[in-house]
Amino acid sequence: MDVLITAGGTPASGEYLYEYTRGAPKALLNISGKPMVQWVLDAVSGSQHVEHITIIGLTELGGLTCPKTLTLLPNQPDMLSNIVTGINEIHRRNPTAEHVLVVASDIPAITTEMVDWLIDIVEKSDADLFYNIVSREVMEKKYPGSRRTYTHLKDIELCGGDMDAVRVDVVTHLSSLWGNLIASRKNPIKQASILGFDLMFKILFRIATLEEAARLISLRLGIKGKVIRCPYAEVGMDVDKPHQLEIIQRYLVDRG
Repeated sequence: MDVLITAGGTPASGEYLYEYTRGAPKALLNISGKPMVQWVLDAVSGSQHVEHITIIGLTELGGLTCPKTLTLLPNQPDMLSNIVTGINEIHRRNPTAEHVLVVASDIPAITTEMVDWLIDIVEKSDADLFYNIVSREVMEKKYPGSRRTYTHLKDIELCGGDMDAVRVDVVTHLSSLWGNLIASRKNPIKQASILGFDLMFKILFRIATLEEAARLISLRLGIKGKVIRCPYAEVGMDVDKPHQLEIIQRYLVDRG
C-alpha cells in the first residue's frame, strides 16, 4: 500500500511551537534525538505491507532515512491541497493504487503494529474513507493531561485520529466541502454545521450516537465512510502545543 505523510506547516512567530522550531518546518522538530517525522517514517516503513512512501511538505531529506522507496513533494497552500496533490502524484506513479494511507507527521508515537492494524482493516473493507477516532477514556488513560479537544456524542466522547485511509478515486472528485471540513478540523462544532444543522443539533445536545453521526456524515459527503474506534491513543496524540511536546518526549524516552 502507498502511504502519504503530510509534513506541511512551519510555525510562525507567536504560534505555539515557534520557540522550538524557529522558522524550520514543524515536521523536523527534534523529539528525543531525531526529527518528529523520522519517528513516523520508522513506524510506516517497518510495515511489510507498505511499498512506497510520499512525504508532502518537504523538498530535502535533511538527514531523514527510509528503507522504502521515498518521494518528496513541496508544500502546498493548505492541507487539502497537500492531500489532493499527494494522492494525485501517487495515482500518477501507480495507477493501480486503490487506497492510500494518510498519516500526519506530528504523531511520532505511532508504531508499525498500528500501521499494520489499519492496513488490515482497509484491505478487508470496501469503504471509501476510513476515519480513526480515539475515545476520551483511551486517550486520557495513556496521556493524562494531554488536553485534547473532544466531541461529545450520546455514547462517546472522542477526538479524531491522524492516521486514516482514503480511496484514490474519491479524492480525485473532492469538492469545496472537503476543504471546509479539513480547514475546521480543530473545531468539531464548525464541522458539524458544515455537514448539516441536523447533525450539529444532535451533537450540541448530545443525542447523536457515533453510528448515527457516521451515517449522516457519509450521506452528506456522498461516500461510504467507516469510522474506526481506534484502541491506540498514539494515533490521536498529535504534537500541537508545548505541553503535548513535553508529554511525547517523556513517553518516547521511557518507551526506548
